[in-house]
Amino acid sequence: MPHALADVCVSSGCSVRDAMSCIDRSGCGIALVVDNTMHLLGTISDGDYRRAVLAGYNLDTSVNVLLEQKINTPFDYPITAMNGSTPDELLDKMRLHGVRQIPIIDDNKKVINFARIDDLMPSQELPLRAVVMAGGFGTRLRPLTNDMPKPMLEVGGKPVMEHVVEQLKNAGIRHVSIATHYKPEQIEKYFGDGSAFGVQLSYVNEDKPLGTGGALGLMQVPDSPLLIINGDIITHVNFRSMLSYHQEHKADMTVAVRQYSMQVPFGVVEYDGPRILNISEKPLVNYMVNAGIYLIEPLVYQFIPRGESFHMTDLIGWLRKADKLVVGFPVTEYWLDIGQHDDYIKAQKDAKNEKL
Repeated sequence: MPHALADVCVSSGCSVRDAMSCIDRSGCGIALVVDNTMHLLGTISDGDYRRAVLAGYNLDTSVNVLLEQKINTPFDYPITAMNGSTPDELLDKMRLHGVRQIPIIDDNKKVINFARIDDLMPSQELPLRAVVMAGGFGTRLRPLTNDMPKPMLEVGGKPVMEHVVEQLKNAGIRHVSIATHYKPEQIEKYFGDGSAFGVQLSYVNEDKPLGTGGALGLMQVPDSPLLIINGDIITHVNFRSMLSYHQEHKADMTVAVRQYSMQVPFGVVEYDGPRILNISEKPLVNYMVNAGIYLIEPLVYQFIPRGESFHMTDLIGWLRKADKLVVGFPVTEYWLDIGQHDDYIKAQKDAKNEKL
């Protein structure tokens, strides 16, 4: 296996933060929790730690707490394979259980190896199509966008949207639609049919502005999950992890969310009726905000109006009213929306410092 076993293992006494670092470093989507004799105690998956983020866990919490929380859930004890399993047997087990990686153990549950579907089936395409929303006017970035659509502004020597297209290609997504409105000819001239960028591109042009999601109503209903991403976002979010998370939860729609912290410049008063209970001086408040990346199932298209203006936030509301499952996927990787001047300047600095 390409990854050394030590790359994916953590001790039972480590923190959630340590497990997250292990997952990020290895790129395997999972950390194996083992004792000092390499016996498997459990696993912390990419989805587990993202659920921990949503639940507000302190990242210094022991991984043992997360393992305890998984008891009697669908994510209880990890799927494993016995030593001596053939590649075909490993693939069959992964497909049967909907997992992308399997610890290989001996008769005593001691971990001796580790298998990933990406190693057994290299260059596998993701079963996704993608839509890049690139039709906005970019009014907050004027005068930079007076003569150029926002996704064509350069960061690190190439348009912002080229970063997006490259990431989609590297994730194994080959079919990408681009929704345009403002100065679409510049985008189409630069990207063409996508062959120079390793993808197949098609274009959907809005004759009139249709909001953050209206262009979806101009497209054919897909036969597989659809990834939607704003064309002014630079991010390292793992689309494979997002799809796995979406499938784990059997979601109809998954919304990428990002933690946003804001310091209140005043003392915040807590009260019960007229009685003051406490005053917190200039507290730091944390929110989860919309990160502009979505996954939707084909059935969601029945809620999308045809040729009418609507926003992705409207779609979320309609799905909730229809009792469809909408889940949040925390983005813990690099993420930046260049929609404002300060953020665009930050993107330039990050590119110079090789953070992109």
